[in-house]
Amino acid sequence: MCRALAYLGRPVLLDSLLYGPDSALVTQSYMPRMLHLLNLAGFGLKAWDAASHDPARPYTYRSTALPIYDRNLKALAEKIRPECLLAHVRGVPYDTEAVISEQNVHPFQFPGCRIALAHNGDLDRMRDMKPLLFEHVRPEFVKMVSGTTDSEWIYAVFVSQFEDPGRDLTAEEIVRAVDKTIGVLRGVRSRLGIDLYSPANLFITTGTQLAAVRYCFDFGCYRTDNAARVVTDAAFRYYSLWYTSGREFGYHDGEWKMTGGADVADSIMIASEPLTRDTTTWLEVPEYSVIYADTRSGKPSVEVHYLD
Repeated sequence: MCRALAYLGRPVLLDSLLYGPDSALVTQSYMPRMLHLLNLAGFGLKAWDAASHDPARPYTYRSTALPIYDRNLKALAEKIRPECLLAHVRGVPYDTEAVISEQNVHPFQFPGCRIALAHNGDLDRMRDMKPLLFEHVRPEFVKMVSGTTDSEWIYAVFVSQFEDPGRDLTAEEIVRAVDKTIGVLRGVRSRLGIDLYSPANLFITTGTQLAAVRYCFDFGCYRTDNAARVVTDAAFRYYSLWYTSGREFGYHDGEWKMTGGADVADSIMIASEPLTRDTTTWLEVPEYSVIYADTRSGKPSVEVHYLD
């Protein structure tokens, strides 16, 4: 139900990602094009700037305020030019059980961990799953869970797959941890007899690497006991995930776009939906896959790994 954006490459003005484009991330919070639900439960970001003090530590911003009315966020966006960004607008079900708090705002990054994660989706019967997930989360990370979301528990399971989540990680280690995390969640769902549609699109970054997961458990299996629980037609579609690469993202020749093309690319953006009116330079991430990218060689090296 959420919308997220990950960027890696040349320094880019934060405002050019959050506010400027035709379908900027902040715009998606109240007028998404590919998911007809409002995302009104908070905004958060992690932004890495090599010119800042302690560049391995990202700028962190989180608020339960609506980002379109957030003057502090707008002022920050007009100033910061990060090389890496993970930003997220949170959506929740429209009912009184939803918990809106700063602890539940994405992205999640536990102290001592290089890797941060944001989630777009909703795991069915998460309250039942939590007790069984304890055995798959290292004790030091169980103590760090402070919110009520399924997303933070996914993150706790994910970082528990690394021997040392505080060190540099390889592409293979990240993809393997994703695969193990999906396996843990699938196993717990099976033990509880959960076989209903549960999307789990993930956005992952270390500040020098990006990965995104397009995944859904039991797609096509919906509630039949209570039609009111299927609240919108969004529940009948696979959650969207797109990426684009090029030399520079900005306002060029009267439109927002990524210039240069993939052949000369040194920047990549992954998003729940394209930020621009013209979507011809965006590619859809395949279903049941992980897309991985880094710029350690001076240009994005993009890999797609398929999941079981």
